[in-house]
Amino acid sequence: MEARSSRRQRNAPTINDVAQHAGVSPMTVSRVINGEQIVRPETKEKVEQAIAALNYSPSAAARSLAGGEEIRVGLLYSNPSANYLSEFLVGSLDQASRSGIDLMVEKWDEESAVDAVVDHLLRGRINGVVLPPPLCDHQGVKDALAAAGITAVAVATGEAPDDMSAVRIDDHAAALAMTRHLIALGHRRIGFIKGHPNLSASERRLEGYRDALAEAGIEPDETLVAQGYFTYRSGLEAAETILALPQPPTAIFASNDDMAAATVAIAHRGGLDVPRDLTVCGFDDTSLATTIWPELTTIRQPISAMSRAAVELLVRQIKARKGKGAEKPAHLLLDYELIRRQSDAPPQ
Repeated sequence: MEARSSRRQRNAPTINDVAQHAGVSPMTVSRVINGEQIVRPETKEKVEQAIAALNYSPSAAARSLAGGEEIRVGLLYSNPSANYLSEFLVGSLDQASRSGIDLMVEKWDEESAVDAVVDHLLRGRINGVVLPPPLCDHQGVKDALAAAGITAVAVATGEAPDDMSAVRIDDHAAALAMTRHLIALGHRRIGFIKGHPNLSASERRLEGYRDALAEAGIEPDETLVAQGYFTYRSGLEAAETILALPQPPTAIFASNDDMAAATVAIAHRGGLDVPRDLTVCGFDDTSLATTIWPELTTIRQPISAMSRAAVELLVRQIKARKGKGAEKPAHLLLDYELIRRQSDAPPQ
């Protein structure tokens, strides 16, 4: 925390600093800066006071990084986890402010035609797009952006694409580490809740879980593996299925914190104590991991740092493209960390 504070002191105030000072979200600050009318007058006043107090210059986002031309970056999202998206958005807004660019946040859903979404981005004069999961693995979206000449960076994909820059962690190694941790505690029947099948990271995490069992000589039991979709509701259903087995597991490793939190809820509803009767672990280390009881043991994926790196990388590639330079796709691999809290213990 001290290192983070000193780093901020050496840089100009960011949109995140303004949000914290005003006690609102970064999105609300963005809406005030852009003159949107949906912000309540008293909230708008608080944000404006914070901007003045911190001497924050929102006009910097309209300046050019090269030759006076505006650079506009889009964040196209379709993520079911509000906790994940919140951290991703904070990092993106922070880096956009530091880089002096405009950031346009757009939602995409399965019902929207890909061509229509890309056309909307083009009309918004977007130079590049950040693709968080699950769009980082959506081939139709990636192909359409490439055909339109819009530079894109994929974030949190399980496999780095050959033709596109990407920022990610080693999902296989992270899941391997967590499963090894559970085995070291003495667990042998370990349940696993898979992530959405449309994400390559989901498959990498499942492989890490299975490889850890194999190296420990534990016979795999497919009844202990349930399908999830990174949503809290899917976690409820998956946990119910696993815990209803004649021989339920002593530990469950969920592919994200939302599904792990749902597993804790199902355990409590069934009269199980976490972690005495059931160990539960998650993945991501979003704010949810420390707002439930017990707090989750989880894999820390540096979501905000990944989104900041993606915006920074995207701006660099846009500048190179504007200067008629050629820059090959870059693949950044960030570190993960196993964070141990109160939701794990040896089996009883």
